[in-house]
Amino acid sequence: MIASIRGSVVDIALDHAVLEAAGVGYRVNATPATLATLHRGSEATLLTTMIVREDSQTLYGFPDKESRELFELLLTVTGVGPRIAMATLAVHEPDALRTALADSDIGALTRVPGIGKRGAERMVVELRDKVDAVVGRAGSAAVPGSGAGNSMRDQIVEALIGLGFPTKQAEEATDAVLAQQPEATTSIALRSALAYLGKSR
Repeated sequence: MIASIRGSVVDIALDHAVLEAAGVGYRVNATPATLATLHRGSEATLLTTMIVREDSQTLYGFPDKESRELFELLLTVTGVGPRIAMATLAVHEPDALRTALADSDIGALTRVPGIGKRGAERMVVELRDKVDAVVGRAGSAAVPGSGAGNSMRDQIVEALIGLGFPTKQAEEATDAVLAQQPEATTSIALRSALAYLGKSR
């Protein structure tokens, strides 16, 4: 199990980064807020969770222990896989997620794409008494993300498609958000698009 990676940031996309450590480049999926803290060519350390399936081995990266523990807690919920867990952390900062779970805030949880009312209720029931066990504070102010040649719109659409949304829905949500928030950074616009899709399901 790969628990963390420290290395040079080789590439940054909207949903993942590539870190080179000991001559090996590792693709690490992460939220926009986490990726926005990375800078191409500089050294970075990410805590990781490795999900192994028959046809894939995928790394998910986090800036701190609390975020990783919340991700792993989310995976214990019936019906929640890595994609929904990452979408949850993309929409809600760790402190906000802990508060939503502790307060049984179904409305906040259903803003996450892929989580309906039943899923949110199940999440609250299964995690409400566990979130207090997650210790730590996450500093996670959104700052502008970095693109690799693609426009902000293309990056957001690509990230939404990567999260499982149909191309048409991803494009419609992105266009709506960018029209309403023309000055938004990439990471903020992606959060808004996720919230938009969550409301329009």
